[in-house]
Amino acid sequence: MIVYGRNPVHEALRGPRTVARIWAATDPGWLPDVGPPVAYVESDIIEELCGSAEHQGVCAEVGTYGYADADSLLAADDALVVALDQVQDPHNLGAVCRVAEAAGAAGVVIPDRRAAEITPAVCKASAGAVEHLRVARVRNLADWLGVAKGAGAWVYGADADADTSWSEPDWTGRVVLVLGAEGGGLRPRVAGACDALVALPMRGRVGSLNVSTAAAAFLYGIGLLRGRDLANRPRP
Repeated sequence: MIVYGRNPVHEALRGPRTVARIWAATDPGWLPDVGPPVAYVESDIIEELCGSAEHQGVCAEVGTYGYADADSLLAADDALVVALDQVQDPHNLGAVCRVAEAAGAAGVVIPDRRAAEITPAVCKASAGAVEHLRVARVRNLADWLGVAKGAGAWVYGADADADTSWSEPDWTGRVVLVLGAEGGGLRPRVAGACDALVALPMRGRVGSLNVSTAAAAFLYGIGLLRGRDLANRPRP
């Protein structure tokens, strides 16, 4: 896989994936003195290598992305997991992963069909957050939500038309937050697998939020309801 952009390449160097080689137009100041070889080339060569004009002057060849085991995301007693129901836009998946990693979520679960997967575009949209976030793929999301409930997790689905406010549930303990696809929202079977459907307040004229924006509102709101001072969370 060829990842591109300053943050994705920088975070790949800090993450668990092997970085085989790097191509750069100029030295951004954080390239390693030892490790993967660095070739300084023209920007058009970088664009040809990565297939995108948004490379910011650097790209790298990295190892295959290693997906996590979905059940392992629930190991902690207070695990907060984000599940995405057929989110197909790679930029939305990347943005959700960026928020989930920044807010301290245990990981993200995605279906292995009809959904975006971890690609270079997702790495770029996540600003490299996928290098540090555990992402799992499951065959059937509704079935996995049942497994999560069997492991003691409460499952809440986001639905703009729900009667229950996002702030009403008890978000402590193991929790899975389920967010729906662009436009269609949660599929009926996935919604039916949730313990409850919850809504964010919509006080303006538009009827819904982008999935990554909703993820940010939910995750930071849940963090505050859990009594966590997210602003002062130690950075690794």
